Amino acid sequence: MTKDKILVARAIFPDILERLVEHFDVESNQDDAVWNKAHLIEKLQGKAGVFTTGGDQIDAEVLDACPDLRICANMAVGYNNFDIDAMSARGVLATNAPDVLTETTADFGFALLMATARRVAESEHYLRAGRWSRWAVDMFAGADIHGSTLGIIGMGRIGQGIAKRGALGFGMRVVYHNRSRLAAALEAECRATFVGKDELLATADHVMLVVPYSPATHHLIGASEIASMKPTATLVNIARGGIVDDAALAEALKAGRIAAAGLDVFEGEPKVHPALLDVPNVVLTPHIASASVPTRRAMVGLAADNLIGFLTRDAPLTPINLDAIGARRRAAR
Repeated sequence: MTKDKILVARAIFPDILERLVEHFDVESNQDDAVWNKAHLIEKLQGKAGVFTTGGDQIDAEVLDACPDLRICANMAVGYNNFDIDAMSARGVLATNAPDVLTETTADFGFALLMATARRVAESEHYLRAGRWSRWAVDMFAGADIHGSTLGIIGMGRIGQGIAKRGALGFGMRVVYHNRSRLAAALEAECRATFVGKDELLATADHVMLVVPYSPATHHLIGASEIASMKPTATLVNIARGGIVDDAALAEALKAGRIAAAGLDVFEGEPKVHPALLDVPNVVLTPHIASASVPTRRAMVGLAADNLIGFLTRDAPLTPINLDAIGARRRAAR
């Protein structure tokens, strides 16, 4: 029997690639080359499915040029690289990888918060540069985590994990803002209080962003929002680049309008706004919040399982737009 052809657009774990080879005619990018749109379209010709990461843009232009495509399986939980409306209109399934990265990403969010508040990276650079010649009582004195107020914008699974770590592990007062309020039982479990965004920004000692990216959340945190924060506050973004106006943040950090920031994501990544590289009071990491070996393997494995499940038995595990595709199929009958 002829196997469906699929494309694996980035390098993945070899054993999981071999599992895909058992089911499909696979073209893979194990050299991990970065392709532009034209190259991606070329590689997708005749492919029924594609394994993608967040950097692989699947939009109407790509879809129209690749009529054989039936599924795009993202290994990330976020999928702002997918034009879901365009995919649904063309009957192309989108899948993502929820749940498997929740706890690891929440761990990292807290790690980045602590590094930011306690000036870990800044003090390490100072030491490595050979500048430490004496101790001082106020040397790299930062902000406390325990007993402070944590404000979380975006209270999905990851936000809830961060809230529990803050409230239960560090005795923090947790406030959150979300598109919709959590059920009372879940609020109690997270020990979190719902507030408006303005109140959160004005009262939180540490602000953590875990909101999905969309046109509605583009530059959700800009110059005016930063100006409303405490001058002693920190801002941490583990969500998506573009949620923060990076240029405005760099200017605010340089002027001391907030104390520090921690960023795992950036506008236009892997490029980083050059002004962020020139301020010492920011911790910068290269989009690694889910980067533990077990979690990355689980993410890759789930994307592979979605490809196998959908193309071999029409049973994807974590579909995004299955209802829309089903409606389109019914209308076409």
